[in-house]
Amino acid sequence: MKQSILLDGPKFQITIQRLCQQLIENHGDFNNAAIIGIQPRGTYLAKRLAQELESMIGKKVELGILDITFFRDDFRTKGSTPLLANSTKIDFIVDGKDVIFVDDVLWTGRTIRSAMDAIQAFGRSNTIELLTLVDRRFSRQIPIQPDYIGIQVDSIDSQKVIVSWQEVDKEDSIVLVTEKK
Repeated sequence: MKQSILLDGPKFQITIQRLCQQLIENHGDFNNAAIIGIQPRGTYLAKRLAQELESMIGKKVELGILDITFFRDDFRTKGSTPLLANSTKIDFIVDGKDVIFVDDVLWTGRTIRSAMDAIQAFGRSNTIELLTLVDRRFSRQIPIQPDYIGIQVDSIDSQKVIVSWQEVDKEDSIVLVTEKK
């Protein structure tokens, strides 16, 4: 197995700060915007973004967590996935807000499609944008594109992109894994 480090150390934090700067450019003081992390791994990025944004703009940013389990088109076929593995926590009104979905890796687009279905239970947002740490280009099954991108990776389906988070994995890194044949 071959591993290539795509991002780690200080560059990882700089990427998060750059994404926050782009969000501030488009949403100002976040009076009408909210960040929603998609379970499970998008939540780490969403929390980091909210924390960084709060230090930059000097006020609290609305942060929600969205579980899309029952909105996935494959949840019955994922044998090892528990049905109630995650939870949703959105403590604010979504109606009329600019919602920014946050996920760690964008690959086929199916997770984001499911998130768009799931968020409707919380109201009708003004807009929905997508922020992703890693955009795996050229592998979409659904025509969904991110508005904010940490890094872009051109990879084949047999490769894996693994994002590690300090909070659970003891380091911040993005690694591309290729199986040797």
